[in-house]
Amino acid sequence: MAGDSPGTTSPGTSDVEIARARRIGIGCFTTFIGFWSGGMIGVLVGKVAGNVRRCVPIEGTPACDWYYFAAVGMILGAITLPFLVLRRLRKTRTQ
Repeated sequence: MAGDSPGTTSPGTSDVEIARARRIGIGCFTTFIGFWSGGMIGVLVGKVAGNVRRCVPIEGTPACDWYYFAAVGMILGAITLPFLVLRRLRKTRTQ
C-alpha cells in the first residue's frame, strides 16, 4: 500500500496466515465433497444390505431404509475425508 515502509506487510500476507487460510479452504471443500460422496456410498451399502435381507424397496427409492444409510455415510464422509486430506498434506510438507 502507498505510504507503507518497505519492511512491513499488510495483514493476512504472512506465510503462516496464508498456510492457515489454505488449510481452511481445503478443509471446507473436502467436507462438502465428503458429505455428498459419503451419502452416495452409504446408499450403496444400504442397497447391498437390502439385497442381503431380501427387502423390496418402495417404487422410486434406491433401497429399503436408504435414508439411514445415507445419513450415516454423510456424517462419516464429512468427517473422514477432510481429516485424511489434511493429514496427507501435513505429511508431505514435513517430509
